[in-house]
Formats: sequence, structure tokens, C-alpha cells
Amino acid sequence: MSDAPVLHEQKDGYSVITLNRPDRLNAFNELQHQQLRAALDACEADAGCGAIVLTGAGRGFCAGQDLSDRDPTLIGENPDLGKTLETFYNPLVRKLRAMPKPVICAVNGVAAGAGANIALACDIVIAAKSAKFIQAFSKIALIPDAGGTYWLTRLVGEARAMALALTAHPLPAQDAADWGLIWRAVEDDQLMEEATRLAEGFASGPTRAYALTKRAVHAASTNSLDAQLDLERQLQREAGRSDDYKEGVSAFLEKRPANYRRKAG
Repeated sequence: MSDAPVLHEQKDGYSVITLNRPDRLNAFNELQHQQLRAALDACEADAGCGAIVLTGAGRGFCAGQDLSDRDPTLIGENPDLGKTLETFYNPLVRKLRAMPKPVICAVNGVAAGAGANIALACDIVIAAKSAKFIQAFSKIALIPDAGGTYWLTRLVGEARAMALALTAHPLPAQDAADWGLIWRAVEDDQLMEEATRLAEGFASGPTRAYALTKRAVHAASTNSLDAQLDLERQLQREAGRSDDYKEGVSAFLEKRPANYRRKAG
């Protein structure tokens, strides 16, 4: 296996991106950020990529920020952690949310700190039953970042979000699924099989409709009903004028599988 901090493997119709610093539980350093952004950019630009699977190498998904990657001259000083968020994590979260194709996160082990919240920024999160989600920030006198306060509050409610953030209590994958924080918890040996099955399904599906659906769902938590109805009208108008819609209706009427042309733009 390559020692690059991010691996990008192109499959038939989808891509697998693997965080690859297993000796550091795939904790982020600057190079890993840069390579992950490059891989996501390549997936977005590739018309042959209909979905993305994001996972981690080794026994963990991602332990968040690699604290040893900080400038040693700043130890004992007052570093500007907001600059780190502005430069790396916030653009990454926005990139994942705006990606015009489904992003599946396969959480293969611990997802801690920003690693947990990068996972939650993806569209569908599947976790091995041995995995845990940890908002570890309070252990080092920080607040949840990379969207953590946003995802937690909206997905599990303020009471659970507050407790997870303040206590840094590890949340087992099955509990995360039961609470609605993630899509599913599966047996460890079925994780990549399940993620692959989803990716293959998306790869042969109506990619443009997926992109429009993402926009609608993301807007729903802040829109009023009237605003959301207007947005649905706008996006459905776009979807209804697509070649995919024509193909989908024809296939339904002809009782055959639809043959969608992969196009996310």
C-alpha cells in the first residue's frame, strides 16, 4: 500500500478515498488536508464518478487533528486555531456538502474530534459496530468544530448534543444509528460491502437528481415551509427538464431498467 496520506482509487462508476495515516489513526496533518481536497476536486470534475466512498485505513476512521503537526515553536503560545478552521476544515465541510454527487462515509473505527464531524458532513454514514463517535474537544479545553455543534444539534437534539459535547463520552455506532446520528451500524466485516453496494447503486442512478435532492434536504433545516416549497418547485422544474427524467419515465412505462447517463453538472 502507498504511504501517501490519502489514497484515491477509481472504480467502475465511483471512487474510494481512504485516509491513510493509520499509525496516527488517520489524524489530519496539512498534507492530508491538501490531498483529500485534491481527491474530492478530481471526483467532482470526473463525469465518470457517480459517487464517493470515504473511509480510513487501519483500525480507525480519523482521530481529528494531529496535535503533533502543530508548529513546535508555538507550544505554550496562543495559536490561532480559527485560522486552521478557516484554511482547512471549514472548506472541507463545505466541499463535502456541496459535492454534486452522493458521498458515503464508511466509518471503520474510532471517529474522534473533527474526524467525527467530517464523517457527519457526508451524505450517508455507515459505521462498523465496533466504531465509536467521540466529541473529544472538551478533553483539551476546546469546543466541537468542523460543524460539530451544527450536526449534533440538528441530528440528535440539544440535550444529547450538549451531553456529547461537554462529556466527550464515546458514542457506540449502534447507539449513533438508534439516535439518528448516522444511517446504519453494520457488522465490521460487512462495512465496505455495504458501502460498495450503495456506491454502485448511485453510480448507475440519476446523478443530477441526487445533486438537486442534496440541495433541497440541506436547505430544509433553515427554510420556512413556504421557502422550502418554492425551492422544491424550482428544483423539480430543473429535474423535470432533464434527459434523466425522460429516461426514467420511459423505462417505467416500458418495464425495463433505466439507463441513466452520468452527469452531475
